[in-house]
Amino acid sequence: MDEDSKLDPDTQECLHLISAFLAMEPTHSLIFFARECGKGLITNQVQDFIWQYCINKTMNEENRPSDLYVKNFLKKVIVEVESSSIEVMDELYEQFSYYMTSVKDGFERGNSRVYKRISFLFPNVSSCSRVEKIVIPLQCSVNMLEGDTGVDKSVASIVITDINMCSVWPSSLFLSEFILSHPDIFSNKSCFEVGSGVGLVGISLAYVKASKIILTDGDLSTLANMKHNLELNQLKMQTKMSQIKCKHLPWESASEEELQGFKPDIVLGADVIYDPLCLPDLLRVLTNLLSQKISNGCTKDKLYDAGDDTLLLKTTPNDCNSLESVHHDNKFGSQPDAAKERQPVAYLATVIRNMETFDCFMKLANEAHLSVLDITESCKPLNLLPYMRSYDRPSIRFFRINSS
Repeated sequence: MDEDSKLDPDTQECLHLISAFLAMEPTHSLIFFARECGKGLITNQVQDFIWQYCINKTMNEENRPSDLYVKNFLKKVIVEVESSSIEVMDELYEQFSYYMTSVKDGFERGNSRVYKRISFLFPNVSSCSRVEKIVIPLQCSVNMLEGDTGVDKSVASIVITDINMCSVWPSSLFLSEFILSHPDIFSNKSCFEVGSGVGLVGISLAYVKASKIILTDGDLSTLANMKHNLELNQLKMQTKMSQIKCKHLPWESASEEELQGFKPDIVLGADVIYDPLCLPDLLRVLTNLLSQKISNGCTKDKLYDAGDDTLLLKTTPNDCNSLESVHHDNKFGSQPDAAKERQPVAYLATVIRNMETFDCFMKLANEAHLSVLDITESCKPLNLLPYMRSYDRPSIRFFRINSS
């Protein structure tokens, strides 16, 4: 193939195709982006690009997309190309033939996890230096392979299992976009997350230089998977230290003394309003975290004591402080510099799958004297995941909560 005819991986269409592939987006989304790269067709140039940047480049990487996923993608590419009367590239045929003999249509027992890389793509502004891309690798559950949440939305009661707790939930994507869009809210702040899942929100907080990050979950296997993801991302970060502490914290058994000892500036939660039976315990946790007064002193140089559950992560040289600073008033929870004390604020993102469950949450929040403000429309994050067609952003509601 003529060198001049090759596609540029830095163009928007090509970047979206690569990002969707690494995130293991549904294969029909990849076909959509492949067509965009070829102006409507998966041309020879597009096939070469898929082979070079999606298949061949990741083939020998430890944290690559699953072989079954690549096999299904190749099958759809070949069918699409053949239906357009375009010649299929030999390398694609050969790789698909290899997968046909070596990969079964289903995951082997004990291989229920896959690796996804979530790429946050920042707008390019030529007048100033900005982060163009942050890529966060995560070990996740196969239940989210086609962009689902692992939850049967047809039933009123939503049961969360160990497997889908290790999935990338849509609200964690939204919350991570918000953090990376507004780094000044979280920089040098002590942050505490309830129900941290795969750890995506915590890693995003590390990129914006939160001074303290405590990630919690009530499930031990989920916590182990989260720690693995933090270690995985340690290799991707290169300068200033941020400390992340993982803690096993079942809501029902967390003591008042333990909760009040954390003293966070900001509490975060993604898709934690899912089961009415858990809501009283969740509200008790939030009430204890949000009702305490915090000194307005700088927490920049204060770190938690190192221990077995502590990981030191670093941020990239061109990290999110290169994003344009955005002015935030009190709707974001900021306080006047002259104030000696302030109260913590919580940000919760959630998909309301069952209105009765959400109404129950609001009732319990009111009884606990918590103020819940819907800021979905007023505090939208940047669209940093434009290639994620499975990510239903409009379904997510965003709330600011503090003690009244």
